[in-house]
Formats: sequence, structure tokens, C-alpha cells
Amino acid sequence: MRKPRHLSPEDRAIWDTVAKRVEPLHPTLTEPKVEPAPTPKAAPAPKEQAPFFEVGSKADTHRPDRILPGIGHALRAAPVQMDSKAFGKMSRGKIKPEARIDLHGMTLDEAHPALLSFILGAQDDGKRLVLVITGKGKIRHDDSIMSGRKGVLRHHVPQWLRLPPLAAKILEIRPAHIRHGGDGAYYVYLRKARN
Repeated sequence: MRKPRHLSPEDRAIWDTVAKRVEPLHPTLTEPKVEPAPTPKAAPAPKEQAPFFEVGSKADTHRPDRILPGIGHALRAAPVQMDSKAFGKMSRGKIKPEARIDLHGMTLDEAHPALLSFILGAQDDGKRLVLVITGKGKIRHDDSIMSGRKGVLRHHVPQWLRLPPLAAKILEIRPAHIRHGGDGAYYVYLRKARN
């Protein structure tokens, strides 16, 4: 490595004289003016802070879906349309359903017409409380980037029950009590058949 070279006083004077006469070829490439850095603004405080996670601790893999609330939550939050005394008995599992349909293992294309004919037939027979069993659904272990909701039938059945022609026949839809299937089944309380 070379030692840095020091200019003598004579050489320094010559260099200063030459440097004063020289014009830069590219004026934009000269040393930029140093401007003071802007003061950083304080970041807004987050509305909801993420839960504390310590490195090495176990991750919560069975947390509820955080994108949308579950269908059971929406059904429980709906206003009660039926008699409050009968509703209380039904929600505690004290009323036995008069008929039931099990949609386990069916595809959406098979389950929808089966549900339609079951509900319409049950109302024609004068039944009031029926049980629709959808199952809780399987956890998918596929390699897809976006995972779908657990239980396709569990999420479609309440939507089908709210659409015509079934919507006019139904007074109440609620998740079943644990003794009748819990989150894998729905109570459907039918309106009285008009003769």
C-alpha cells in the first residue's frame, strides 16, 4: 500500500491556481448541496395491536377465521322471530326435532335439491321443528395458497334457507344444541302450513 502523498507549499499554490480556472464538464455531477434531513413524522398508533408472540412459543393454529365471523355467530346475532318460550326450549335442546335430514357426504349439487324437498315436505306434513345436519366439515390439507372455509355445506345451507322458495316457509334458523349435533347441525323452525 502506498503512503499518501503530501504536497509541498509550492505545489499546493500551483494546484489552487489551476483548480480556480477549471470549469466542470458536467455541472450536475458536482458535489450536491447537503440539505438537512426532514424530521421523521411520528407513526400513527396502531388501532389494534397484534397479540404478543415470543420466539420459540407454540403458534395458535386452531384460531377462528379472522376474515369473517362464523355463520353460527351471524345466526345467533339475528333477532328472534318465534315465540320466546319455545325459542328458549329449542336453544337448550329441550324440544325434540320432528324430522331430520343428514347431508353428510353430499355435494352442493346433491344437497340443495334434497334440502328443498325435505323442507317443503316437512311443512306440508305439519311439522314445526326439523333438524338439518351438515357436519362440521373437514380441515383441508391441500397445497393451495388460499384456504377456504371449513365446512362447505355448513356455510351454504343457511344461505339456501334464506332464499325463495324456502324463506317464506321458515320462521327461525339457529345452530343446534350439542345434543342434536352442535355446530354441525341447524334447527329450522317452520311456519304453520296454510291450508
